[in-house]
Amino acid sequence: MKILVTGTAGFIGFYVAQKLAKLGFDIIGVDNINTYYDTELKHGRLKASGIDTDTLQDNQPVCSTIYPNYCFIKLDISDRAQMENLFATNHFDVVCHLAAQAGVRYSITNPHDYALSNLSGFLNILEGCRTIKVKHLVYASSSSVYGLNSNTPFSVHDGAAHPVSLYAASKKSNEMMAHSYSHLYHIPTTGLRFFTVYGPWGRPDMAYFKFADAIIKGNPIDVYNNGQMQRDFTYVDDIVEGVIRVLDKPAQANPAWDSQNPDPATSSAPYRLYNIGNSQPVKLMKFIEALENAIGKKAVINFLPMQAGDVLSTDADMSDLEQEFNYHPKTDIQDGINRFVNWFREFYLV
Repeated sequence: MKILVTGTAGFIGFYVAQKLAKLGFDIIGVDNINTYYDTELKHGRLKASGIDTDTLQDNQPVCSTIYPNYCFIKLDISDRAQMENLFATNHFDVVCHLAAQAGVRYSITNPHDYALSNLSGFLNILEGCRTIKVKHLVYASSSSVYGLNSNTPFSVHDGAAHPVSLYAASKKSNEMMAHSYSHLYHIPTTGLRFFTVYGPWGRPDMAYFKFADAIIKGNPIDVYNNGQMQRDFTYVDDIVEGVIRVLDKPAQANPAWDSQNPDPATSSAPYRLYNIGNSQPVKLMKFIEALENAIGKKAVINFLPMQAGDVLSTDADMSDLEQEFNYHPKTDIQDGINRFVNWFREFYLV
């Protein structure tokens, strides 16, 4: 089986590509290695996957020295011509689309980046899947789509029509675009709404990453809404396990789907949505305490009001993923934070 994984210089894509390669699948990974955050970290992930980043050229494959069945191509998914060529020259059986312009707050100041990557880029993915008739498209959505919905735990069977950031709106748009292609062309598509993923090799724009850096250096950390927030923090290994299980089971049409009472998570088309999180929300102050324990140092906290685009709480209803895929996250929050801090100190020599 040949699998395209997008965003393999990114956090989750880095892990998914390696896991699939270890399982013996033929993997093509792509990423544009943009400058949204430190490219040295992105190169570090690729190097850890056996990719010689010194030899990278646009649109030219470089194969891993660790996994001979994994090759990486530096490519921008918003480049229509290059994406058409990628799909024309590779008959992918499955596509795992994890590339995106991430970040809630960044979307407020840089909205056009989201139109390029998350809308045009996703359209290129869908068109590629249509032309070669892939067996399954699995793509990253986000818990951010729930927006103003305060009915927790968040369920994929509830509406999510009121996003509060352009990033969230772009992810909701992806779900709607995927449904149209599932309906028109019978492409099985599965959207995974990720809930605050953390761990080694994580994203430096995420709060936990910034907190660790500041606490180690003795700098104050900015904590919004006076710390009165909670998140369904999910360790990256648990997320990857869920992604792998879903990839192996293409979405099916729901024969009981009722157009008079439509279920947002299923369809008469081969289309599914799932939450993928930990289902155990952690208060932000407790998460900071876990960081303090791992680092061995107290945080200096600067409490601030709520930021635009943020939500108070995320809490994943995981019942569908648990029942259909026997998915059960295993990583305790202190355990996961300890592993992250150990990696952080080693990578940044602090």
